[in-house]
Amino acid sequence: MRLDATSEGATSDQFGKVEARGIDFIPAAERHGKPRDLFAVWAAANINYLYIVLGGLLTVFGLNVWQAMTAVVVGNLFWAAIGVMAASGPVAGAPSGVIMRSMFGVIGNRVNLGLFNWPVFIAYEAINLCLGALAGFAVVEALGGSASTPIKVAIVVVTAAITLVISVYGHATIMRMSGVFTSLLAVAVVALGAFVVARADWSYQPATVLTGGPMWAALAAGVALIAATSMSWNVSPDYARYLPADTSPRAVGTWTALGGFIPSVALGAVGVLAGTVVDMNDAQTSLAQIVPAWFYPVFLLVIVVGTMANNVITMYSSGLCLQAVGIPLRRSITVLFDGLLGVALACYALFISDFTSALSGILELSIIVLGPTVAIYLSDQWVRRNAYDGLALNDVSVDGIAWYTRGFNVAGFAAFISGGVAAAMFVNTTEFAGPLATMLGGADLSWVVGPLVSSCVYVAVMKVCYPGVQR
Repeated sequence: MRLDATSEGATSDQFGKVEARGIDFIPAAERHGKPRDLFAVWAAANINYLYIVLGGLLTVFGLNVWQAMTAVVVGNLFWAAIGVMAASGPVAGAPSGVIMRSMFGVIGNRVNLGLFNWPVFIAYEAINLCLGALAGFAVVEALGGSASTPIKVAIVVVTAAITLVISVYGHATIMRMSGVFTSLLAVAVVALGAFVVARADWSYQPATVLTGGPMWAALAAGVALIAATSMSWNVSPDYARYLPADTSPRAVGTWTALGGFIPSVALGAVGVLAGTVVDMNDAQTSLAQIVPAWFYPVFLLVIVVGTMANNVITMYSSGLCLQAVGIPLRRSITVLFDGLLGVALACYALFISDFTSALSGILELSIIVLGPTVAIYLSDQWVRRNAYDGLALNDVSVDGIAWYTRGFNVAGFAAFISGGVAAAMFVNTTEFAGPLATMLGGADLSWVVGPLVSSCVYVAVMKVCYPGVQR
C-alpha cells in the first residue's frame, strides 16, 4: 500500500489547529520554518528536573565536583548524534519511524519500534507524569493546603490534559508553545542556579575518595547514566521534517544539538553542585534546604511545567511511532491513546502500587537498545549520504524500496542484535551487571561499546548484502 500525500496547503500545520499530517510525506508546498526554531523545542523538553536529579546522583556515586562535571559534559556530547539524526528530517519529509524503514525494512521496523522503542516512550511518559504530579502535590502542601486524594487526582488530570492537548494539536502548536515554555522555565532555572551556586561547596570531596580503578568505574557509570538520557531523544527528525528539503543539514544539526546540550549540561551542573551540600537521594525535598522559602513553590512549579514540556514531545513522537508500527488510525488518535495509557500507568504507580522505581530500573537498561539504534541510524546516514526519499519510504508494499528480504533489512537486525549483546556485556545498573563490566570493576562501557559494534556490523553487512546502497 502506498500513502501518496495530497497537498492540503499550509493549513495542514498551523498553530491552534489539529495537525493534518501523521507519518505521511510532507510535500514542498507545506514546508516552512527555520532551523533555529528547533532550539526552543529541544530546550523546552530538556529544562527538566530529571537532569538535576541525575547530576546529584553523580555525587552519590562518589565522584567529586570536577569528576561529576566531566561525566555530565561527556554524557551530553551524544546530543551531537541527535543533531545529526535530525538532519534527515527535512530531506525525507518524514519522521524517524518512517526513515528507519531504510535500516530495518518494513516488517523489521514494525518489530523494532513495537518491541523496543514504543515501550520506552510509555515508560518515560509514566515517570514524567509521576514526577510532575508529585511536585504538584508538594506545591499544594507548601502553600498550606492538604493534598487529599481528590486534589491529587485533579492535579494528575489537569497536568495530563494540558500535555495531551498540545500533543494532539501537533507540530505547529508544539513549536509555538516550546518558545513559551523555554522562556518561562529558563528564568526560573537561572534563579535556581544562582541560589545553588551561592551555597555550593566547590572543594567538596566524597566521604570515600575514589582513585584508580574504582574512580574510573564510577566515572564510566556516570557517563552511561547521562548518555542514556540524551540518546533517548532519537526522534529528532520528527520536529525537523516540516523544514524545506534544501535546509542546511549543519544548521538543523547544530540548533537541535544545542537546544538539548545547553540545558542538559546546565541543569546537570546544578545537580552536581547541589549534591555538595545536601543529600540528593531525595532531591525534591533536599533542595528546599538551599533555596529561599518563597522560591520553593516556584521550584516545584518548574518541575511540573518541565515534565509537561518533556512529555509533550514524548507523547507526540510516540503517537507517530504507533502509526509506523502499523496502527491504521489518525495521528491525533494514536497520540490520545498513547497519552491515556501513560496516564493510566502513572495513576497506578501513584495511587495503587509503587512501581516507579521498577520503571526507572528499566530505563537504566534502555541504553542497551538506544545506543545501537542511534549508531545504526547514523551509519545509515553515512552510507546513503543522508539521501532519503520520504514518499517512497511510505510505500510498505513488497514492491517498495524498504522491503528488502521478506520485509527485513538483514544489516539492521544483525547490527542491532550484536550491538545490544555487546552493550549488555558491559552495562552496569542497579538491575543488572554485565559480566565484562564486573570484570572491569563495575565500569559501564555500554554507551561506547554497543554503538561501536552496531556501527561496524551495519556498514559491513550492508556492503555485503546490499552493495547497491553505498556512498
